[in-house]
Amino acid sequence: MLGSSLKSPRPAPLARPRTIYVALVLGAGALLLALAFGLLGSEVLEGEIRAFDVFMLNFAQSIRAGHPKLVSAIADISALGSGAVLSVFVAITVGYLLLRAEHMNAALLAASAISGSLLVGVLKDVFGRARPPLAFAELVAPGLSFPSGHSAQAAMVYLMIGAWVARTRSSLSERLYILASTALLALLVGLSRVALGVHWATDVLAGWAFGGAWAIGCLFIAGFLTARQGTRFAPDDT
Repeated sequence: MLGSSLKSPRPAPLARPRTIYVALVLGAGALLLALAFGLLGSEVLEGEIRAFDVFMLNFAQSIRAGHPKLVSAIADISALGSGAVLSVFVAITVGYLLLRAEHMNAALLAASAISGSLLVGVLKDVFGRARPPLAFAELVAPGLSFPSGHSAQAAMVYLMIGAWVARTRSSLSERLYILASTALLALLVGLSRVALGVHWATDVLAGWAFGGAWAIGCLFIAGFLTARQGTRFAPDDT
């Protein structure tokens, strides 16, 4: 019969296991980092970890006193987390994505960086934590302290840039190197803020947690949107 000779439509392909695993890992990572930020915020409000913060502040001051030549180098590293420097890196990466005709990813990166930075400012006002006493700081830094803006913004920007650049490489070792390098930049920026005495150590931990959660969450959204477009947010084969 004619009806039986017609082939039934093929079912839509299921998501590949690798894609599902990556999505689960990203979602779990973002959730854990968000919970870590919430826990740190709660402890700061209750003053439960002030002893740790004071210890780290005194330790950083002793390091600067014993190695004064390191101070200028630490300040240079800290500048890698400034708004001006991060804006340059974001602009360069957005341009690179546009050259690859990845207009949606370029827009997502710019929007993620801008919105994340604005949210950090809101969180500072919500917690209202004062910076460490000037007697313990190497330089004067304006504004509130929790979470560390340099640490949060460096984490979100460098991790997102690392992920977007790494996906253009087919070699696993190259991708891991790129991701590790950008993670190291975020780590050094945060450590420099404590070393300069302009942030409590928990400010930096919270900044890393927030920035990491924001970056992973934005990458998760990027992967979802590109999947719906029929493309994939994964390393190219070239």
